[in-house]
Amino acid sequence: MRPARGFTLLEVLVALAIVAVALAAGARAAQALVDNAERLHAVTAAQWCADNQLVGLRLSRVLPGIGDADFRCEQLGRAFAGQLLTRPTLNPNMRRIEAVVRDEAGQPLVTLTTVMSRY
Repeated sequence: MRPARGFTLLEVLVALAIVAVALAAGARAAQALVDNAERLHAVTAAQWCADNQLVGLRLSRVLPGIGDADFRCEQLGRAFAGQLLTRPTLNPNMRRIEAVVRDEAGQPLVTLTTVMSRY
């Protein structure tokens, strides 16, 4: 008579536990990749919004007054709120302009800074 061949129930359960842990780790890594891709998408669109605001100021060829101004922008189907912060510099013919773009929750996504001159 030959002994029975095959796996015991305990061996099968251990193998299933190992596979479950590996699949859970893979799912967590995949979710991290999706989150990073969504963040990159939002930051890229927010940077376009900030760039558009700063380029618009340069094209207007008018030195902006000192102070804060709010703006709204839509890029890639997402709406962003932003703020232009205009500050003086040591040279009265120049201004430091900072464009801050925030997400829906009000968290800053991107901040771009430039210096604009009167001439």
